Amino acid sequence: MAHTTRQKEKLIARVRRLRGQLEGVERALETDAACSEVLRQIASVRGAVTGLTSEVMEAHLREHIIAAPTEDERRQAGEEMIEVIRTT
Repeated sequence: MAHTTRQKEKLIARVRRLRGQLEGVERALETDAACSEVLRQIASVRGAVTGLTSEVMEAHLREHIIAAPTEDERRQAGEEMIEVIRTT
């Protein structure tokens, strides 16, 4: 995917922040933090994953569907997107 290559550093930075957030959840559990704190951190992770997913999906739609040079490529990219959406 060309769009992930072009946005590689930005996407990797987001994944690294996610890793840090997950490590925060782990630390909270290890230190017996209040369940409300653990839930807050989990909600933050969920939001970050949703944001990353949306960003990659939007780029996929723009590059492989909207700007696809042929109808066959557009159809294939659309089918790929449907498959991904059905797995979520």
